[in-house]
Amino acid sequence: MERIMSKMRNLDAYPKINEDFYSRTISGGLITLVSSILMLLLFFSEMRLYLNSVTETKLIVDTSRGERLRINFDIIFPSLPCTILSLDAMDISGEEHLDIKHDVYKKRLDAYGNVIESRQDGIGTPKIERPLQKHGGRLQHNETYCGSCFGAESSDKECCNSCEDVREAYRKKGWAMSDPDMIDQCKREGFLQRIKDEQGEGCNVYGFLDVNKVAGNFHFAPGKSFQQSHMHVHDLKAFQRDSFNISHRIIRLSYGDYFPGVVNPLDGVKWTQITPTGMYQYFLKVVPTLYTDDSGHSIQSNQFSVTEHFKGAEVGRLQTLPGVFFFYELSPIKVTFTEEHVSFLHFLTNVCAIVGGIFTVSGILDAFIYHGQKAITKKMEIGKFN
Repeated sequence: MERIMSKMRNLDAYPKINEDFYSRTISGGLITLVSSILMLLLFFSEMRLYLNSVTETKLIVDTSRGERLRINFDIIFPSLPCTILSLDAMDISGEEHLDIKHDVYKKRLDAYGNVIESRQDGIGTPKIERPLQKHGGRLQHNETYCGSCFGAESSDKECCNSCEDVREAYRKKGWAMSDPDMIDQCKREGFLQRIKDEQGEGCNVYGFLDVNKVAGNFHFAPGKSFQQSHMHVHDLKAFQRDSFNISHRIIRLSYGDYFPGVVNPLDGVKWTQITPTGMYQYFLKVVPTLYTDDSGHSIQSNQFSVTEHFKGAEVGRLQTLPGVFFFYELSPIKVTFTEEHVSFLHFLTNVCAIVGGIFTVSGILDAFIYHGQKAITKKMEIGKFN
């Protein structure tokens, strides 16, 4: 046993120096203090990295097909009443959604931005129940009113019992409604009077769109839209106005769900119209994004960059549709963010590297200073130090 213990002592790579031979210096104490503080700082820094997750970023080709794109919006138009504001969306596949009302909500705002009324878009004057047959305006027994569509009916059985029904029938025909007071339903509901009553008001429109995941655009503009000679047209004559103020403030605009760290560059953007009526355009480059947290939960979302442009109307004639347009296209590259925690073995390795590295460097620095001081002192003693 003694022989084994002797051989074990011979393997000691750290021979101990007797305490009687220790030589302690001020420089050594200062180096020890500084190195200890540095060790603690690096240790706590490594501990923070270990306790918190780190995000790894990668770029990959987006190979997804047939997905849908959700567009969330919340925009204030301080000078456009809710009655005249409409929302349209279209894409390069040819799909169009005109005068969108589903999942769209509007708040009427006064001149000071206070909410007057909040409602889902499309809710207006209650419609009268439609009968199965139409009899030239005369009511038969147990039959209810069936209004005329003024030549825009698609069939003899179609009824237009509200101003909105007539406008929708006109839109499908590609007609503009030049004088709403000539339409009985609009006159009965006070369509023009409602527009006059809302003059000076603003509108906060918010909600979301569910569209094809292809390039396209959506826009907010006054008037009901329709197709005429293969062109997208808005009926502005019904409002009997020559100009529209399209000043706006974007509270929120995003593509897809929120994920930690996302920055939407249009959030909080404000634009005030100081020139004649025109078209304000946003050109967006949408980048598909996949975010995966440390628990493995994934969020499919998007980021985007944007450029802006204002296209004014010609003096005396509206050659440009007034409104706010958002043109977007999809990037073929997808960004992936993956949250990961540093493993305990990695943390332990880094801590050992910190302690060992600082201890070794401090020892080399202390030895250099100590032997340098001794050499200088020795030269001073023999009078050779200049």
